[in-house]
Amino acid sequence: MRALEKYFFAPSLPQKILAYSLLPLSGIYCLVATLKRKISPLRDFQIPIISIGNLVLGGSGKSPFVIEIAKDYESSCVILRGYGRKSKGLKIISHNGEILETTEIAGDEAIMLAKLLPKASVIVCKNRTKAILKAKKMGAKLIFLDDGFRFNFKKLNILLKPKLEPYFDFCIPSGGYRESKKAYKDADIIAKEGEDYVRKVELLYPTQRMLLLTAIANPSRLDSYLPNVVGKIILKDHSYFDKTKILEAYANLNATSLLVTQKDAVKLESFGLPLSILHLELSIAPNIKEKIKNYIQSYA
Repeated sequence: MRALEKYFFAPSLPQKILAYSLLPLSGIYCLVATLKRKISPLRDFQIPIISIGNLVLGGSGKSPFVIEIAKDYESSCVILRGYGRKSKGLKIISHNGEILETTEIAGDEAIMLAKLLPKASVIVCKNRTKAILKAKKMGAKLIFLDDGFRFNFKKLNILLKPKLEPYFDFCIPSGGYRESKKAYKDADIIAKEGEDYVRKVELLYPTQRMLLLTAIANPSRLDSYLPNVVGKIILKDHSYFDKTKILEAYANLNATSLLVTQKDAVKLESFGLPLSILHLELSIAPNIKEKIKNYIQSYA
């Protein structure tokens, strides 16, 4: 685990002391986040919106969850903020499967979604209201909203509950929660990892000497899926890769391929190196898919 992960998920004694000393700030943050969500006016966009969110910091599998449920529907639009992109404002990343922007403009996550959802459109925008209205103008009949729990829209709220939970049940900065853990009761569906959704990882294009290169949240969650590797290069979430440094490490370790996730792979297409892919899919419980389907059909 990296230092920040250890602080939230496996703190040392000094880190525990620091967490307790920051509790007043955590209390204020938690109160503001909860009030902002609950007292803002409810907005009804007259379109079914499926929100996939989490209360825990870091990767809970939101993107693969979106991919698994969105692939079953046409005329849909996936909306996300687009962390790590080198652009601002609203950007249409793909329209009905046609990719319109580069990884730099879109961000790694948005391009990955656009590539894996050929029947959907993808929009990145910090202003979710603006993005939803744009999606409707583009002809979308259904919205999948990434990280949308905190917005008081009329929607189906799905909260993912990962296996790896923070050490303390505190909000940031004392703990790894974005809101009070009690907020789970406000969800329409709580999907528990290992029960309601299961990760399935397949290694594609393996080679003899793979060098792990990744820039995802909570990279330690990859450990149980990793084969033998000759080295590891782990960067913060959404980082862009320095080609010169990567090529140097690749040569020094006599590597035969880079071992990457699907999200990392979209930023490496111009590097000219063989890629081994950790291909992640989610198996989602049928009852959850049925609830989503019923919610969508209720609008028809």
